[in-house]
Amino acid sequence: MSASAALKIAEEADLDLVKISPNAVPPVCKIMNYGKFKFEQAKREKENRKNQKVVELKEIYLSMTIDIGDLNVKAKKTLEMLGDGNKVKVSIRMRGRQQAHASMGVDVMHRFFDMLGGKAVMDKEPKTEGRNILMILSPAK
Repeated sequence: MSASAALKIAEEADLDLVKISPNAVPPVCKIMNYGKFKFEQAKREKENRKNQKVVELKEIYLSMTIDIGDLNVKAKKTLEMLGDGNKVKVSIRMRGRQQAHASMGVDVMHRFFDMLGGKAVMDKEPKTEGRNILMILSPAK
């Protein structure tokens, strides 16, 4: 159908003639209410943005001399954060003579990860960076 004939049909129906794929031979057009189409498209995009989840990076602090009870409390709080879909940064700040025994802090980190019972995945292994030991966890699929 010619473009002028299609435009005449669209005007008679009080609708718009919209080119769907102008590069095709012949061009593909559709007769529709363009204002309504744009409104519904904007509404869908707004709904998609509203349902989108932003992943945050939460942080939990441990110490090298932490006891098992405190470690359980921190593990429970970490599981809550992971359950919300957030990533968790676990850190230990070494003080004074603790810096000479950084391997003890890494052991605390591994013990902490084992307490999470497979509900977390280690994105970044425990690593000493200056006076801190850092590990990043994300929720398991």
